[in-house]
Amino acid sequence: MASSVQQKVRKPLYTPEQRARRNATKWTLVQGILAPIQFFVFAWSLAMVVRFLATGDGLWWTNVSILVKTVLLFTIMVTGSIWEKVVFDVWLFAEPFFWEDVFSFLVIFFHCWYLYGLFTGMEPRFLMYITLCAYGAYVINATQWILKLRAARLLEASEQAAAAARAGAGDPAGAAA
Repeated sequence: MASSVQQKVRKPLYTPEQRARRNATKWTLVQGILAPIQFFVFAWSLAMVVRFLATGDGLWWTNVSILVKTVLLFTIMVTGSIWEKVVFDVWLFAEPFFWEDVFSFLVIFFHCWYLYGLFTGMEPRFLMYITLCAYGAYVINATQWILKLRAARLLEASEQAAAAARAGAGDPAGAAA
């Protein structure tokens, strides 16, 4: 009789070949460097936006912070698509990262709207609300990535522990896993 409680089997984020490509490409390091830089610029810019909305002060520096965040966003998106091509053989929307890419485009949409508004003279407070939408979507996107990568690391560690246990038990298949 089958157990009434079935354990959900989590699909690995990477096949062994994809994991090897991920570990071998310089684009993994590039993403690993750009992501925290983008986060710190986001935090600085968010503080600038909130300060401007609260006081009306610092519009020039607030716009600079948003522009720096936008440049980093575009850079991480381009390098991320190269990374996806190397690892998954598709430029964007690889199955394991589909929703992260969808939210990336939402973030890009809001940043482009901000740029359009900045260069066409939209009211600054409205631009800041657009920016807050962009930053909200960015937080959702970053959270997706962090949770997914954490789950992948936990799964990889679990697989390695299971292989080590099989190898320690004398299972020749465990040594090859």
